[in-house]
Formats: sequence, C-alpha cells, structure tokens
Amino acid sequence: MKKILIADDNKQITMILSSYAKKEGWEPVIALDGAEALAKYEELRDEIAMVLLDVMMPKVDGFEVCRRLRESSMVPVIMITARGEDYDRIMGLDTGADDYVVKPFSASEVMARVRAVLRRIGPQEPAAKNVFSYANLMINLDKYQVQINGEDVPLTKKEVELLWTLAKNNTKVFSRDNLLDSIWGYDYFGDSRTVDSHIKRLRAKVDKYDHPQWEVKTIWGVGYRFEGK
Repeated sequence: MKKILIADDNKQITMILSSYAKKEGWEPVIALDGAEALAKYEELRDEIAMVLLDVMMPKVDGFEVCRRLRESSMVPVIMITARGEDYDRIMGLDTGADDYVVKPFSASEVMARVRAVLRRIGPQEPAAKNVFSYANLMINLDKYQVQINGEDVPLTKKEVELLWTLAKNNTKVFSRDNLLDSIWGYDYFGDSRTVDSHIKRLRAKVDKYDHPQWEVKTIWGVGYRFEGK
C-alpha cells in the first residue's frame, strides 16, 4: 500500500487526515514535528509517495523540511498553513512544494488536492517521450535530470519544469501568466515576479556550461522562449 507522510503538531488534524487518507487507499505515516518528519521520510523514503507538511511545526518548520527534502527527493509535497498571506504561499512553492492548503480546510479538500497534484506531476506519456534533447542539452523529466555536454546540471524541481516547458515548446513564446499556470497550477495566487526570479536562477546555473546553440531568451513585453541558434 502506498504511504503518505502527514506532518503536523496538531494531533486532531493528523487523526482526521489519516482517516480520510485511509479511505483513499493510503497508509498514513504520522510525524508531530519537523525533525520527526525528516527522520520518518529517510526511514521510508522508497515507500512514501506523498507528503502533507504543516508550516508551523516545532524543532524544524515546514519550509525547512521541504527544502531538505528537495535536496535529494522529488516526492510530491503539499504545504498546510494557517497563514493565508501571499508571502507564505510563495515561500512554500519556492522551496519546492507542489501545492498548498490554507487552514481551516476540509479533509476532503486536502485529498482532492492530493489527487490533483498526482495527476499533474504523474507521467502522462510513455517514458521515452519524457526525454528531450537539443544540441548539447538533455532533459529527463522522469528523473528530473538535466545535462549539458553530458554533465549534470543541479537544478531545482521548478527550474527543471520551466526548462522542460520552454524547450519542449520551442516555437512558442510563454507569457509569465502562461508559465504560472503551467508550472505552479491554475489556482496559484502568486505574481509574475515568481517566474522572473526562477528564470534568473535557471539562467545563472545553465550559463556555467557552454551552450552556444541555444538560450532561454527574454521576449521583451511578452515573456520567455527557448531559442536555438
């Protein structure tokens, strides 16, 4: 049975989410603080297929837990926060979360979010179609691996998804709103600065490697495009 890690210091919330998760066919694994969440994920990393992560937890907060998970794992993460400010939502998604839910919430809504995230990030095509090559660039979306001249480029999950989206659709110019919808989801309430900051970091990383045959180009007043030379 697939396991879901539920990390929240509120025992009532973990009990409710566990009950609903079981109805959905999940085996819940409970953590009551951030340190325990990290420890249980390391212990069961090959079995855990989803993480529900509260932001405000003792010992290690949810943002830091998500950052540490993203250092070695692309496991889907949904952040749970009592704060609804845009800053917290942006922070959660920028640290690598796939979605967020704001308290108070219904457990059925959380399970719907779990299903939506799994649909969005799950492979929709045969594995061979999840590999893209252009000149000296190779992107493997199944492994979230990017190589330039055969060397691994250390990118975050969102940076890989941005490069994949632009490169796979290299005849199209994407507006910032297009990219927000495609990468962060239609219900993301952030703004275009999120896209700009991710593109800036993506360029800084890929520009450490020679790639004279292509670039991620800014189309002023419109957005971004992957352009071959």
